[in-house]
Amino acid sequence: MVRFHFYQFLKLILLAAFAFFLVKLHYTGEILKLINPKYVLMSQVASGVILLLFFVQLGRVWDENTDEHAFCTPGCTVDHDHKQSYLKRCVSYLVLLFPLFTGFGLNLTSLDATIAKNKGSLLPRGESSYQVDQSSNSTFDENEPIPNNNYLTDEEYEQKMDGLNDNVIQMNEDIYASYYQEIQTNHSKYVGKTIQIKGFVYKEEGLDSNQLVVARFLITHCVADARVIGLLSESNQASNFSENTWVEVTGVIGVEDYNGVELPFIQIKEITQISEPTNPYIFPILTKIL
Repeated sequence: MVRFHFYQFLKLILLAAFAFFLVKLHYTGEILKLINPKYVLMSQVASGVILLLFFVQLGRVWDENTDEHAFCTPGCTVDHDHKQSYLKRCVSYLVLLFPLFTGFGLNLTSLDATIAKNKGSLLPRGESSYQVDQSSNSTFDENEPIPNNNYLTDEEYEQKMDGLNDNVIQMNEDIYASYYQEIQTNHSKYVGKTIQIKGFVYKEEGLDSNQLVVARFLITHCVADARVIGLLSESNQASNFSENTWVEVTGVIGVEDYNGVELPFIQIKEITQISEPTNPYIFPILTKIL
């Protein structure tokens, strides 16, 4: 006689749900709103492993009831699959169901200015606080891997960095973080240069009505470690753009004193509202070694 194992069936359903959820994220491209692209292959492998486990589990849902179990006396009919209490069993299943409920039940949205505010101030509150921020990774360490969206050789990286010498600095996503760091560190070199940049409008407490920050989120591994980066910008149209509005800005780089700290800023010449990019984040990725 064939016996049906209910708890093995529950495990089968959970595996199917997790596999479907991961496949859905990859199919729609929404996986890039959660993790750095360098982990996409790893996530795809994980999806394949879960699918494999699903087929393995399929064979455990039904089996022949021989009325005998290994390591038991003859005639034992006890189901040894789950001997823990119902409370422990319920808790373990709830832990597994929670990410599924949130994943399927909640809309996946991009990080915005509200999240940026919760992560702390982007602009310095004073010279002493700025120094503390720098020591706590508010800027990139020169010894850290070069932050790019692509795997680049050193030669390819240097070629892209030469774009800082162009008449117009284009803050493209693949080199955005490196340009940002260079301008923050050596802003006096770029005073008077034209810059084009895209980002969402972010307004910190203390900004004047003609000021805003053109911001992006930098994600190293996943959204949990995201931090906001951006350039202070000035325009008499700044008050016309609400927070989280995506804009494309063309302006001239200058330097001004902000709470006792010299900061690069953009004197906006043109600002246009745009649609949010399909992938709104900036990703630092290692350069090629071989």
